Amino acid sequence: MAGILTRIVAVLMLLSLTACGDDRPEKITQLQQLDSQRLQKLARQLDDGQIRNAMLLAQYSQILSAERPQLKPLLNEMAKDSTPQGPMFSALKQRLQDAANAGNFPGLDEQLQELQNIYQATDPSQYNDMLSDQVNVVADMSDGKLARVNAISQESSTVANQAEDFGPGKQLVGNPSYGQWTTGSNGVSFWEWYGMYAMFSNIFNRPIYYDNWSRSRDYSYYNDVGRYRYTSPKQASSQDQLYQRTKKRFDSQGKRFDSPYAKSRTGASALSRQSVSSPKQSPKAGGSKFRSNYAKDSSFRNSGFRTSRGISRGK
Repeated sequence: MAGILTRIVAVLMLLSLTACGDDRPEKITQLQQLDSQRLQKLARQLDDGQIRNAMLLAQYSQILSAERPQLKPLLNEMAKDSTPQGPMFSALKQRLQDAANAGNFPGLDEQLQELQNIYQATDPSQYNDMLSDQVNVVADMSDGKLARVNAISQESSTVANQAEDFGPGKQLVGNPSYGQWTTGSNGVSFWEWYGMYAMFSNIFNRPIYYDNWSRSRDYSYYNDVGRYRYTSPKQASSQDQLYQRTKKRFDSQGKRFDSPYAKSRTGASALSRQSVSSPKQSPKAGGSKFRSNYAKDSSFRNSGFRTSRGISRGK
């Protein structure tokens, strides 16, 4: 009974908003449809081999598996991101389902913004760029035999960012599709990989602590370009809470702690126009109206897909 009353109240509120000239409910419906269509199209493009970096990821994983059989279980898991069964695509699918429920958001502005983010994240050019992290993880494990994509060389990036080498898989650290930050009893947080990705720790035996990583991480597409689009509101909140807890701990010791995202690292190469032009942080929602940019998106008007061609050697 309570559930029925809640739905009735929600419907009445939406009708009231529409009657008062609030077009947000209509935009939510439109974006839900558009996002669903784009996600389905992206799945077909992955299946048909139309996403260039997805194809490279599958090829690279196969090549390195033949050379280093001990890494085959990990590389098979990495190769899933070349398909709709990978963690990145699955995350977008889950976010779209969650975005259909207004109860998951403080208000209509936040719901609209999440749908806008999903719309951008399912753009094939941006998704292609996003997969550069996964491709480069495999490329770096090949000791330079396989070429990096959409990024400068590993050596150049490390020098340019004065970064610490956190070992194979470092481009995926901080990305909630592959692991999470776990806080120990001493208050120090470390990166814990999900499932088969734990092989990054088991084989290379290199724990990664949030404090050190925040200060000395290298460039990755997710952390420096695409985090805003490829992170759910709940995940973004968790990232901010971890930063605030760590900052408070440092403050109590009279030390300074900056967010790992306070400064973008150098390293991107030949990214698509869509990645370069999309926002990297949440815009401030002001007033009672939400102004969406999806209608202005050239990828909405023109579905033609062009991938960027930047490739560099891993060393």
